[in-house]
Amino acid sequence: MNNREQEQSLKLFIVLSRAYRSINDHMNKHIHKHGLNPTEFAVLELLYHKGDQPLQQIGDKILLASGSITYVVDKLEQKELIMRRACTTDRRVTYAQITDNGVRLLEQIFPGHAQEIHEMISVLSSEEKEACIEMLKRVGLNAKHFYKDKEKGSR
Repeated sequence: MNNREQEQSLKLFIVLSRAYRSINDHMNKHIHKHGLNPTEFAVLELLYHKGDQPLQQIGDKILLASGSITYVVDKLEQKELIMRRACTTDRRVTYAQITDNGVRLLEQIFPGHAQEIHEMISVLSSEEKEACIEMLKRVGLNAKHFYKDKEKGSR
């Protein structure tokens, strides 16, 4: 790899990080206006769109440490936005289920949330968005495999 390619990679990383931070900061402010923190919103949004989820799997799906899930679920349960439901076939499994209050809140919040994201990204054409999606998927998968390969090599 030559210096120019390495500099481009570093510049891309910085630009990508700043873009993510800018979008994320704005969306977090939008979420806070509705009395939720970003993690609470992520759990609600997951349950709203994907249905009941085992508590043990929520962390992986929203990129949150499993130890934090109990705290977030407790908070959402106190707000009566979700409830826990025992699995009927496996006593070790507990599901998180969105309540009617949670559904109403998400129906109120989500359309504006999606619209704001769309407006921020609307500087790109449909073709540019598709290209970004494909390129970022490739980078993400490469980084994931790169990290796993490095872990294997250090053992």
